[in-house]
Amino acid sequence: MGKDTNNATMLSADQKITLYRNLVRANHFDLCFIRRIMAGKLVGFYHPGQGQFAPQVAACSFLNKDDILMPNHRGHGLAHLISKGVDVKTYVAEHSGKATGCCKGRTSYHFTYPEYGVFSLSGFIGHSLAPSVGWGLACKKNNRGQIAMVCFGDGASNQGAFHEAMLMTNNWKLPVVYMIENNGLAIFTDIASTHPTADIADLAKGYGMPAAIVDGQDVIACAEASLTAIAHARAGKGPYMIEAKPHRFMAHAICIPDLVDCTPRPDAVVEELKKRDPIVVCRERLLGEGILNQELIDRIEAEAVQEVEEAERFADESPVPELDMSDTSKLVYAD
Repeated sequence: MGKDTNNATMLSADQKITLYRNLVRANHFDLCFIRRIMAGKLVGFYHPGQGQFAPQVAACSFLNKDDILMPNHRGHGLAHLISKGVDVKTYVAEHSGKATGCCKGRTSYHFTYPEYGVFSLSGFIGHSLAPSVGWGLACKKNNRGQIAMVCFGDGASNQGAFHEAMLMTNNWKLPVVYMIENNGLAIFTDIASTHPTADIADLAKGYGMPAAIVDGQDVIACAEASLTAIAHARAGKGPYMIEAKPHRFMAHAICIPDLVDCTPRPDAVVEELKKRDPIVVCRERLLGEGILNQELIDRIEAEAVQEVEEAERFADESPVPELDMSDTSKLVYAD
């Protein structure tokens, strides 16, 4: 089985509006986190998601609440979380080092939301690949129709755990969807320096796994592929690989150089990439289809701004946690 570049899954008007709304929300939260870290209000550091929201929103907007989700570090999982239905004000508080955070302000961006099937985001590249086999096996044994959605970047595909996970999930026909967010840059490294062909999805054939390659700036194309992959996994047919190819509009992290290998990325190149901002691509398409109008666009924008303002207020007004070593074990082990 190999690559599938043409996807027949059709989206309803409501689903397309959901995707557009989640893109707008993701963008506003990302801009919020960029502002907050520049103002010294975030604990740790931040990898902005500008330009890369389409695969993240598409992968997560139509998951079930009990499906397992392992987000990518790009944008620190904000687009993934809000698209799955998580109220992220406790994550804003967590990343701000506040006691009301989802992990009591002790983890920076290493969040967990067990009630939503989200158990971690790690600073280790490819952290989700080995656990994806375990989660897939658990989903299969639960026999409740659950799937595991695993989102990661092109850099993680160079690790041994990637190949082990692909082999085991397909051998055991585990319900796992692998969403590769291939922006072509592993921090500073151009993918052409590390991968012998243009498409990571070429590897799927060797694993006997179906795969799709989609335009990472087109949230509709990404969602169509995601729905096909989710249905495939949920039906017990095994794993599915999606390679989305989005653009990264900013440097790998705030306050570090934007390099390709050892060379600064030209501003003109980035400005050309921004012409296909995923929000603009989606908005223009939905306006053309008569699904969006200016009144709805303005309402979605206003609601996103209000949501971010409320989350920031919650974080800013929350207390800093008091250190108490007696409860250390409770912060590491489940009850």
